[in-house]
Amino acid sequence: MQTALADFIRDTDSGQEANAILRSCVHCGFCNATCPTYQILGDELDGPRGRIYLIKQMLEGADVTRSTLLHLDRCLTCRNCETTCPSGVRYGRLLEIGRELAEHKVSRPWTERLIRRILRGVIPYPARFTPLLRVGQLFRPLLPSFLKRSIPARRMAGPWPATAHARKMLVLEGCAQPGIAPNINVATARVLDRLGISLVAAPGAGCCGAASHHTSGLGEGLDFARRNIDAWWPHVEAGAEAVVMTASGCGVHVKEYGHLLRYDPGYVAKAERVSDLTRDISEILTQEDLWKLYSDVKPIMKVAFHSPCTLQHGQKLDGTVEKILRAAGLTLTAIPDAHLCCGSAGTYSILQKRLARQLLTNKVTALESGSPDVIATANIGCLAHLQGGSALPVRHWIEILDTLLPTGP
Repeated sequence: MQTALADFIRDTDSGQEANAILRSCVHCGFCNATCPTYQILGDELDGPRGRIYLIKQMLEGADVTRSTLLHLDRCLTCRNCETTCPSGVRYGRLLEIGRELAEHKVSRPWTERLIRRILRGVIPYPARFTPLLRVGQLFRPLLPSFLKRSIPARRMAGPWPATAHARKMLVLEGCAQPGIAPNINVATARVLDRLGISLVAAPGAGCCGAASHHTSGLGEGLDFARRNIDAWWPHVEAGAEAVVMTASGCGVHVKEYGHLLRYDPGYVAKAERVSDLTRDISEILTQEDLWKLYSDVKPIMKVAFHSPCTLQHGQKLDGTVEKILRAAGLTLTAIPDAHLCCGSAGTYSILQKRLARQLLTNKVTALESGSPDVIATANIGCLAHLQGGSALPVRHWIEILDTLLPTGP
């Protein structure tokens, strides 16, 4: 793709990065074939190729309109197009540059700014999010169905293992996950305990920063990253083997800390180290002797596994969880169009309700087509979103694996 970037951005780091990405695009359109929003809307500007042109025009000095921002907002950032692209176009990074520029060029309506401000002020803070969630759960039985499905039912956590092992790993507590599904990290701790690994939740660590990063709060998102690094660093220096992620959306974001803080001299080296140590729980388990996790009695259970976009496209870990679950004796059902997004996409299901609901309907239909006993996933946002569209139980896959652990020593 030929480019002629405007003076205001040509010689900046972002401009040079964007220019290189744009020049790698060959206009083939393969990306549109797997883009969820293009499939629904059928508009070139709501597919990756069209959005790339919109960003290119902005970078070349063209006027930025409210319509430009709308088409960029509609992108799920699922990065399915990156998996499809034969030229290796780093669309996700280009979109970040384009969105940041559009935010500076176009003023959002006050209602949109308010909603984003509320989301940034609530979701990343468990002390705010969880009490509000509990109030909603208290009145959930009295709500009409269309509201009830947006409030997940309360779940309880089991006991955290008390055993102390020589091997230690850190875990991200997260922001929404402790309130919505507190058993996920507990189940992870029990599984790793069986493998001789202690899982440590460092005080002071919390939201990964993605919620702020993707709702017009880039600076706030970087502050969360720094806070987590500060909380984890003493444990890193003490020899923690990994920073374990049980939410794939957080995982793909923390793995980019080194890039996000590349201009911060006080944090860049630490951020790169944390990113290097960050592993999805599935990556951890594939490196261990999993025979300790499996009993001789094979479970009779059919599981529909939804691989989140952040796992299969963002982290390129498609098939990893499935291999672990099959080895445990579980039967996995076939999922039509398994590469497509469920519509959760962080705060997308709140900011783009109509599109998110249509994507949810399509995904639930695909997941239930094999008549599974349970739906499993690897990201808290997907879990809550899918549960709002299905009568089947939706669980994190590590919770299912935890239930299969032998009861003996």
